[in-house]
Amino acid sequence: MTAHADASAGVRLERDLLQATRAFCGDSTARSWWHVDSTFALVIIALTGAGLAPWWPVRLILAIIGALLLVRAFITFHDFMHGAILRDSRVASIVFRVYGVLMLTPARSWVRSHNHHHGHVGQISAAGTGSFPLITVAMWRRASARDRAKYRAARHPLIIVFGYLTVFAVSLTLLPMLRDPRHHWDSGLALLAHGGLIVAFWLLGGADVAFFVVLLPMFLAAMLGSYLFFAQHSFGGMVVRVAPSWSFHGAALESSSYMRLSAVMRWFTGNIGYHHVHHLNVRIPFYRLPEAAVVIAKLRSPIVTSLAPRHIIAAFRASLWDEDRQRMVPYSEAATPK
Repeated sequence: MTAHADASAGVRLERDLLQATRAFCGDSTARSWWHVDSTFALVIIALTGAGLAPWWPVRLILAIIGALLLVRAFITFHDFMHGAILRDSRVASIVFRVYGVLMLTPARSWVRSHNHHHGHVGQISAAGTGSFPLITVAMWRRASARDRAKYRAARHPLIIVFGYLTVFAVSLTLLPMLRDPRHHWDSGLALLAHGGLIVAFWLLGGADVAFFVVLLPMFLAAMLGSYLFFAQHSFGGMVVRVAPSWSFHGAALESSSYMRLSAVMRWFTGNIGYHHVHHLNVRIPFYRLPEAAVVIAKLRSPIVTSLAPRHIIAAFRASLWDEDRQRMVPYSEAATPK
Protein backbone atom coordinates (compact mmCIF):
# COMPACT_ATOMS: atom_id res chain seq x y z
CA MET A 1 0.00 0.00 0.00
CA THR A 2 1.41 3.44 -0.95
CA ALA A 3 1.83 6.35 1.46
CA HIS A 4 -1.01 8.11 -0.37
CA ALA A 5 -3.29 5.09 0.12
CA ASP A 6 -2.35 4.95 3.81
CA ALA A 7 -3.19 8.61 4.23
CA SER A 8 -6.51 8.18 2.41
CA ALA A 9 -7.41 5.20 4.60
CA GLY A 10 -6.56 7.27 7.70
CA VAL A 11 -8.78 10.12 6.56
CA ARG A 12 -11.67 7.73 5.92
CA LEU A 13 -11.22 6.11 9.33
CA GLU A 14 -11.17 9.50 11.07
CA ARG A 15 -14.24 10.65 9.14
CA ASP A 16 -16.13 7.43 9.92
CA LEU A 17 -15.22 7.54 13.62
CA LEU A 18 -16.25 11.17 13.98
CA GLN A 19 -19.51 10.41 12.23
CA ALA A 20 -20.15 7.51 14.61
CA THR A 21 -19.56 9.71 17.67
CA ARG A 22 -22.01 12.39 16.58
CA ALA A 23 -24.90 10.24 17.74
CA PHE A 24 -23.69 10.79 21.31
CA CYS A 25 -23.21 14.56 21.09
CA GLY A 26 -25.80 17.07 22.14
CA ASP A 27 -26.76 17.05 25.78
CA SER A 28 -30.11 16.81 27.46
CA THR A 29 -30.56 20.16 29.22
CA ALA A 30 -32.53 18.60 32.06
CA ARG A 31 -30.04 15.77 32.51
CA SER A 32 -27.06 18.12 32.41
CA TRP A 33 -28.57 20.48 34.97
CA TRP A 34 -29.37 17.52 37.20
CA HIS A 35 -25.73 16.46 37.18
CA VAL A 36 -24.49 20.02 37.74
CA ASP A 37 -27.00 20.90 40.47
CA SER A 38 -26.62 17.64 42.37
CA THR A 39 -22.83 17.76 42.18
CA PHE A 40 -22.52 21.33 43.43
CA ALA A 41 -25.13 20.71 46.14
CA LEU A 42 -23.15 17.70 47.38
CA VAL A 43 -19.94 19.76 47.34
CA ILE A 44 -21.56 22.38 49.55
CA ILE A 45 -22.99 19.76 51.92
CA ALA A 46 -19.72 17.84 52.24
CA LEU A 47 -17.54 20.91 52.80
CA THR A 48 -20.04 22.51 55.17
CA GLY A 49 -19.91 19.33 57.20
CA ALA A 50 -16.09 19.36 57.05
CA GLY A 51 -16.16 22.86 58.53
CA LEU A 52 -18.78 22.28 61.21
CA ALA A 53 -18.39 18.66 62.36
CA PRO A 54 -17.17 18.52 66.00
CA TRP A 55 -14.89 15.49 65.60
CA TRP A 56 -11.76 15.71 63.41
CA PRO A 57 -11.98 12.18 61.91
CA VAL A 58 -15.43 13.05 60.58
CA ARG A 59 -14.11 16.35 59.24
CA LEU A 60 -11.28 14.51 57.53
CA ILE A 61 -13.64 12.02 55.87
CA LEU A 62 -15.95 14.81 54.71
CA ALA A 63 -13.00 16.81 53.38
CA ILE A 64 -11.87 13.78 51.35
CA ILE A 65 -15.39 13.27 50.00
CA GLY A 66 -15.51 17.00 49.25
CA ALA A 67 -12.24 16.69 47.31
CA LEU A 68 -13.64 13.88 45.17
CA LEU A 69 -16.79 15.92 44.56
CA LEU A 70 -14.63 18.88 43.49
CA VAL A 71 -13.09 16.61 40.86
CA ARG A 72 -16.58 15.79 39.58
CA ALA A 73 -17.51 19.49 39.65
CA PHE A 74 -14.40 20.22 37.61
CA ILE A 75 -15.52 17.72 34.96
CA THR A 76 -18.82 19.57 34.59
CA PHE A 77 -16.83 22.82 34.16
CA HIS A 78 -14.54 21.04 31.68
CA ASP A 79 -17.50 19.80 29.63
CA PHE A 80 -19.18 23.20 29.62
CA MET A 81 -15.99 24.82 28.36
CA HIS A 82 -15.87 22.25 25.55
CA GLY A 83 -19.47 23.03 24.63
CA ALA A 84 -20.52 19.48 25.51
CA ILE A 85 -23.16 20.51 28.07
CA LEU A 86 -25.43 23.54 28.55
CA ARG A 87 -23.73 25.28 25.65
CA ASP A 88 -26.25 28.10 25.20
CA SER A 89 -27.11 28.65 28.87
CA ARG A 90 -26.19 32.10 30.21
CA VAL A 91 -26.88 30.87 33.74
CA ALA A 92 -24.43 28.00 33.28
CA SER A 93 -21.87 30.44 31.87
CA ILE A 94 -22.10 32.57 35.02
CA VAL A 95 -21.99 29.54 37.33
CA PHE A 96 -18.92 28.00 35.70
CA ARG A 97 -17.01 31.24 35.32
CA VAL A 98 -17.54 31.96 39.02
CA TYR A 99 -16.47 28.39 39.77
CA GLY A 100 -13.36 28.85 37.61
CA VAL A 101 -12.37 32.01 39.46
CA LEU A 102 -12.88 30.50 42.91
CA MET A 103 -11.15 27.20 42.08
CA LEU A 104 -8.06 28.56 40.27
CA THR A 105 -9.33 27.56 36.84
CA PRO A 106 -9.79 30.92 35.08
CA ALA A 107 -11.76 30.45 31.89
CA ARG A 108 -9.47 32.39 29.54
CA SER A 109 -6.35 30.50 30.56
CA TRP A 110 -8.14 27.16 30.63
CA VAL A 111 -9.64 27.51 27.15
CA ARG A 112 -6.32 28.57 25.59
CA SER A 113 -4.18 25.88 27.20
CA HIS A 114 -6.70 23.05 26.96
CA ASN A 115 -7.54 23.67 23.32
CA HIS A 116 -3.82 23.60 22.57
CA HIS A 117 -3.59 20.30 24.44
CA HIS A 118 -6.34 18.73 22.32
CA GLY A 119 -4.73 19.93 19.13
CA HIS A 120 -1.26 18.62 20.00
CA VAL A 121 -1.67 15.57 22.25
CA GLY A 122 0.66 12.75 21.29
CA GLN A 123 3.17 15.13 19.73
CA ILE A 124 6.71 16.07 20.72
CA SER A 125 6.84 19.32 22.68
CA ALA A 126 9.67 20.53 24.89
CA ALA A 127 7.53 23.45 26.06
CA GLY A 128 4.54 21.34 27.09
CA THR A 129 2.00 24.11 26.47
CA GLY A 130 -1.31 22.99 27.95
CA SER A 131 0.22 19.68 28.95
CA PHE A 132 3.37 18.07 30.29
CA PRO A 133 6.47 18.31 28.08
CA LEU A 134 7.48 15.31 26.00
CA ILE A 135 10.73 14.94 24.08
CA THR A 136 12.53 12.16 22.23
CA VAL A 137 15.55 10.17 23.34
CA ALA A 138 17.61 11.96 20.67
CA MET A 139 16.53 15.35 22.01
CA TRP A 140 17.38 14.21 25.54
CA ARG A 141 20.87 13.18 24.48
CA ARG A 142 21.47 16.58 22.89
CA ALA A 143 20.02 18.54 25.80
CA SER A 144 22.18 20.45 28.27
CA ALA A 145 22.31 19.43 31.91
CA ARG A 146 20.12 22.42 32.73
CA ASP A 147 17.48 21.52 30.15
CA ARG A 148 17.48 17.90 31.32
CA ALA A 149 16.94 19.05 34.90
CA LYS A 150 14.04 21.30 33.83
CA TYR A 151 12.45 18.44 31.89
CA ARG A 152 12.80 16.01 34.79
CA ALA A 153 11.35 18.57 37.17
CA ALA A 154 8.33 19.24 34.91
CA ARG A 155 7.42 15.53 34.85
CA HIS A 156 8.41 14.71 38.43
CA PRO A 157 5.80 13.05 40.71
CA LEU A 158 6.08 15.97 43.16
CA ILE A 159 4.63 18.26 40.46
CA ILE A 160 1.54 16.05 40.58
CA VAL A 161 1.44 15.75 44.38
CA PHE A 162 1.57 19.53 44.75
CA GLY A 163 -0.65 20.17 41.74
CA TYR A 164 -2.70 22.64 43.80
CA LEU A 165 0.29 25.00 43.61
CA THR A 166 2.31 23.83 40.59
CA VAL A 167 -0.48 23.12 38.09
CA PHE A 168 -3.43 25.23 39.20
CA ALA A 169 -2.02 28.21 41.12
CA VAL A 170 1.14 28.70 39.06
CA SER A 171 0.85 27.18 35.56
CA LEU A 172 -2.85 27.76 34.98
CA THR A 173 -3.30 31.02 36.86
CA LEU A 174 -0.19 32.98 37.85
CA LEU A 175 2.01 32.53 34.76
CA PRO A 176 -0.68 33.46 32.18
CA MET A 177 -1.43 36.61 34.21
CA LEU A 178 2.25 37.58 34.32
CA ARG A 179 2.70 36.94 30.58
CA ASP A 180 -0.37 38.86 29.43
CA PRO A 181 -2.20 40.64 32.29
CA ARG A 182 -4.61 42.50 29.99
CA HIS A 183 -5.93 39.33 28.40
CA HIS A 184 -5.70 37.13 31.48
CA TRP A 185 -7.24 39.57 33.93
CA ASP A 186 -9.47 36.77 35.22
CA SER A 187 -6.34 34.94 36.40
CA GLY A 188 -5.55 37.85 38.71
CA LEU A 189 -9.16 37.80 39.88
CA ALA A 190 -8.88 34.06 40.51
CA LEU A 191 -5.81 34.48 42.72
CA LEU A 192 -7.54 37.21 44.71
CA ALA A 193 -10.83 35.31 44.99
CA HIS A 194 -9.26 32.01 45.99
CA GLY A 195 -6.97 33.69 48.48
CA GLY A 196 -9.92 35.68 49.82
CA LEU A 197 -11.88 32.45 50.23
CA ILE A 198 -9.14 30.97 52.41
CA VAL A 199 -8.82 34.16 54.47
CA ALA A 200 -12.59 34.40 54.93
CA PHE A 201 -12.91 30.88 56.30
CA TRP A 202 -9.81 31.42 58.47
CA LEU A 203 -11.26 34.61 59.99
CA LEU A 204 -14.75 33.18 60.42
CA GLY A 205 -13.88 29.77 61.82
CA GLY A 206 -10.15 29.58 62.42
CA ALA A 207 -7.25 27.82 60.72
CA ASP A 208 -8.87 24.39 61.11
CA VAL A 209 -11.97 25.46 59.17
CA ALA A 210 -9.86 26.93 56.36
CA PHE A 211 -7.84 23.70 56.29
CA PHE A 212 -10.76 21.25 56.17
CA VAL A 213 -13.03 23.33 53.91
CA VAL A 214 -10.57 24.73 51.36
CA LEU A 215 -6.91 23.77 51.69
CA LEU A 216 -7.14 19.99 52.17
CA PRO A 217 -9.97 19.37 49.66
CA MET A 218 -8.25 21.54 47.03
CA PHE A 219 -4.90 19.85 47.65
CA LEU A 220 -6.39 16.37 47.21
CA ALA A 221 -8.63 17.28 44.27
CA ALA A 222 -5.78 19.01 42.44
CA MET A 223 -3.45 16.08 43.07
CA LEU A 224 -5.94 13.54 41.70
CA GLY A 225 -6.90 15.77 38.78
CA SER A 226 -3.28 16.46 37.88
CA TYR A 227 -2.43 12.77 37.98
CA LEU A 228 -5.40 11.79 35.80
CA PHE A 229 -4.36 14.40 33.24
CA PHE A 230 -0.74 13.26 33.32
CA ALA A 231 -1.28 9.50 33.32
CA GLN A 232 -3.81 9.45 30.50
CA HIS A 233 -1.11 10.75 28.15
CA SER A 234 1.95 9.05 29.68
CA PHE A 235 1.79 5.28 29.74
CA GLY A 236 3.26 2.10 28.36
CA GLY A 237 1.93 1.38 24.88
CA MET A 238 1.47 5.04 24.08
CA VAL A 239 2.32 6.07 20.52
CA VAL A 240 3.80 9.44 19.62
CA ARG A 241 3.47 10.69 16.05
CA VAL A 242 4.81 13.69 14.17
CA ALA A 243 3.31 15.53 11.23
CA PRO A 244 2.07 14.54 8.74
CA SER A 245 1.19 11.17 10.32
CA TRP A 246 -0.45 12.80 13.38
CA SER A 247 -4.25 12.84 13.40
CA PHE A 248 -7.02 13.46 15.90
CA HIS A 249 -8.26 9.88 15.79
CA GLY A 250 -4.69 8.61 16.17
CA ALA A 251 -4.12 10.88 19.16
CA ALA A 252 -7.35 9.60 20.69
CA LEU A 253 -6.75 5.89 20.13
CA GLU A 254 -2.96 5.70 20.47
CA SER A 255 -1.95 8.62 22.71
CA SER A 256 -4.91 8.69 25.12
CA SER A 257 -5.71 5.86 27.50
CA TYR A 258 -8.79 4.33 29.02
CA MET A 259 -8.36 4.39 32.79
CA ARG A 260 -10.18 1.44 34.33
CA LEU A 261 -11.84 2.61 37.56
CA SER A 262 -14.44 1.30 39.98
CA ALA A 263 -18.04 2.43 39.48
CA VAL A 264 -17.69 4.79 42.44
CA MET A 265 -14.52 6.39 41.08
CA ARG A 266 -16.03 6.63 37.60
CA TRP A 267 -18.83 8.67 39.14
CA PHE A 268 -16.50 10.95 41.13
CA THR A 269 -14.23 11.50 38.12
CA GLY A 270 -17.09 12.14 35.72
CA ASN A 271 -16.10 9.26 33.41
CA ILE A 272 -12.92 11.09 32.40
CA GLY A 273 -11.26 7.66 32.40
CA TYR A 274 -12.87 7.21 28.97
CA HIS A 275 -10.26 9.63 27.75
CA HIS A 276 -9.83 8.05 24.33
CA VAL A 277 -13.50 8.72 23.62
CA HIS A 278 -13.30 12.29 24.91
CA HIS A 279 -10.31 13.07 22.69
CA LEU A 280 -12.08 11.65 19.68
CA ASN A 281 -15.01 14.05 20.12
CA VAL A 282 -15.00 16.70 22.85
CA ARG A 283 -18.69 17.42 22.33
CA ILE A 284 -19.80 14.13 23.90
CA PRO A 285 -21.17 14.89 27.39
CA PHE A 286 -19.31 13.12 30.17
CA TYR A 287 -22.36 11.06 31.08
CA ARG A 288 -22.51 9.56 27.56
CA LEU A 289 -18.85 8.60 27.21
CA PRO A 290 -19.33 5.01 28.52
CA GLU A 291 -22.20 4.48 26.10
CA ALA A 292 -20.10 5.60 23.13
CA ALA A 293 -17.21 3.39 24.26
CA VAL A 294 -19.48 0.32 24.16
CA VAL A 295 -21.45 1.03 21.01
CA ILE A 296 -18.61 2.12 18.69
CA ALA A 297 -16.61 -1.01 17.86
CA LYS A 298 -13.32 0.83 17.21
CA LEU A 299 -13.39 2.18 20.80
CA ARG A 300 -13.82 -1.17 22.56
CA SER A 301 -10.14 -2.10 22.72
CA PRO A 302 -8.32 0.92 24.12
CA ILE A 303 -4.94 0.98 25.86
CA VAL A 304 -5.82 0.42 29.51
CA THR A 305 -4.36 2.05 32.61
CA SER A 306 -5.62 2.27 36.19
CA LEU A 307 -4.85 3.67 39.62
CA ALA A 308 -3.08 0.43 40.56
CA PRO A 309 0.49 0.99 41.87
CA ARG A 310 2.05 -0.80 38.87
CA HIS A 311 0.30 1.54 36.46
CA ILE A 312 1.22 4.63 38.49
CA ILE A 313 4.87 3.56 38.48
CA ALA A 314 4.67 2.82 34.74
CA ALA A 315 3.20 6.27 34.06
CA PHE A 316 6.14 8.04 35.67
CA ARG A 317 8.67 5.69 34.05
CA ALA A 318 7.30 6.53 30.58
CA SER A 319 9.54 9.58 30.33
CA LEU A 320 10.88 9.83 26.77
CA TRP A 321 9.80 8.77 23.28
CA ASP A 322 12.28 6.42 21.64
CA GLU A 323 11.91 6.94 17.89
CA ASP A 324 14.01 3.88 17.04
CA ARG A 325 12.04 1.46 19.22
CA GLN A 326 8.75 3.34 18.80
CA ARG A 327 7.87 3.26 22.47
CA MET A 328 8.07 5.28 25.66
CA VAL A 329 11.15 4.58 27.78
CA PRO A 330 12.56 5.60 31.18
CA TYR A 331 15.56 7.90 31.50
CA SER A 332 17.76 4.88 32.31
CA GLU A 333 17.28 3.60 28.74
CA ALA A 334 18.29 6.89 27.17
CA ALA A 335 21.94 7.08 28.20
CA THR A 336 24.15 8.71 25.59
CA PRO A 337 25.72 5.94 23.44
CA LYS A 338 29.45 5.51 23.90
